[in-house]
Amino acid sequence: MYCPFCTANDTKVIDSRLIREGNQTRRRRECPDCKERFTTYETAELSLPRIIKRDGRRSPFSKEKLRGGILRALEKRPVSIEQIETSIARIIRKAMTCSDREIPSSQMGEWVMEELHQLDKVAYVRFASVYRCFQDIDEFSREINRLTKHAKRTKKRTSHT
Repeated sequence: MYCPFCTANDTKVIDSRLIREGNQTRRRRECPDCKERFTTYETAELSLPRIIKRDGRRSPFSKEKLRGGILRALEKRPVSIEQIETSIARIIRKAMTCSDREIPSSQMGEWVMEELHQLDKVAYVRFASVYRCFQDIDEFSREINRLTKHAKRTKKRTSHT
């Protein structure tokens, strides 16, 4: 690693730590020539699959688009940034471990809905209404009824244990 201060071509690592759930390494370095210290961050460069849109177009996977959609659904909801980042990391992990080089946007949408269902039911319904193109209040009602039934089944199972 070149020194950003004197451009010497060799620097010494004096400390390394894993950060961000082990997905990134933080390294403190020192230049033996000028004695300046600086920090570098190392992440694995992974190729994520391309996304196949509903109209057949293909586009590169965008972590920013994923985060934006999730944040819009969770706007003004009581969900921490840590929970959101953990959900985004799980979705990205699913995309990376998927053996396909291309993933339909519908699959990505389902993964997002699974995560939102766990995080916040209101955000889930918000996202589902846009993702599934709800046309009227009846579609909202059906989805809310389905959520309510699921919650009651889950509550019965946990109360019997």
